[in-house]
Amino acid sequence: MQTKLLNLKNQALALINEAENKQELERLRIQFLGRKGQINQILKDLPQLDKQEKAKLGRLTNDLKVAIQSAIKTKSQSLKTTPKKTWFDMTAPGKSPPLGHLHPISQAIEEVTRIFEHIGFTRVRYPEVDWDWYVFESLNMPVDHPARDEWETIFIDTPAHKTMGKMVLTTHTSNGQVREMERVKQPPIRMLNIGKCYRRQQDRTHTVMFHQFEGLVIDKNIGIPHLKGTLDYFAREFYGPQAKSRIRPFNFRFTEPSFEVDFSCTHCSGKGCKFCKSGWHEVGGAGLVHPNVLKAGKIDPSKYSGFAFGWGIERTYTLKPGLNIDDIRLLYSSNLNFLNQF
Repeated sequence: MQTKLLNLKNQALALINEAENKQELERLRIQFLGRKGQINQILKDLPQLDKQEKAKLGRLTNDLKVAIQSAIKTKSQSLKTTPKKTWFDMTAPGKSPPLGHLHPISQAIEEVTRIFEHIGFTRVRYPEVDWDWYVFESLNMPVDHPARDEWETIFIDTPAHKTMGKMVLTTHTSNGQVREMERVKQPPIRMLNIGKCYRRQQDRTHTVMFHQFEGLVIDKNIGIPHLKGTLDYFAREFYGPQAKSRIRPFNFRFTEPSFEVDFSCTHCSGKGCKFCKSGWHEVGGAGLVHPNVLKAGKIDPSKYSGFAFGWGIERTYTLKPGLNIDDIRLLYSSNLNFLNQF
């Protein structure tokens, strides 16, 4: 009899716990506690038992009633606070999870890569932590030369190399120039080096870490017309068929002659507006490769010449028509409302 009551208790509590509404709960109350319920059916056998067994069965039956009543009360309270189940259509198509997309800088890098690959440039990648030799000395900037001040270099706290000098975070992708010459050994060279650079600058137009792309062409009889033609080609492909480039004399240690590169304003087509002030935007530097740089790469400057150019991906990208991004730090803000626009 004791086993029978225990099984009945377990069955009742399980059914009460699974009840989904008050109607079902009331049905279970009647089933177990009603006048003709299962507990009263068991008590019909009470007269046949001796006095000791009657007392024991009475205590067990009372405990069973209390347990069932408590379970019904608890379940009834939970049904009051539990919201009604909404209708669910199992045949309805599922909702796709939100999909991400490439960061705008990654998109710009892919676009720049495709543009230069169409005219024979090979994409390479060189270290963003490199020796002073490749970042400065091989590029015609000896130790303590004042031209180094412009780069605001971040040095790595590690022992210097006996021939390569100190280790630095690359200030420009030009460290790939001599490395590419060493790799190829024999021109022609058409290199596109895209990588991260680091400088101690942080404002609306600069970030401590930024991306830069470096173009290097070395062959026989390479001159300024080849450089200018390449710049014009990139301007048209990246900004549109009306875009133009111009070069202005400047001074870089690793090119001779050297130029600053400007692109016509995409907002006013070079007429002059509030955004550009003059119709042009400065984007970076370029020039013919300095003979000392060719020598550092073990290439004979009497047989070969070349040109190089390089500027920031972020700055180049923000000049695209229609973007109106006046602070490149937004690109690294992790603001999804901003980034999801691209």
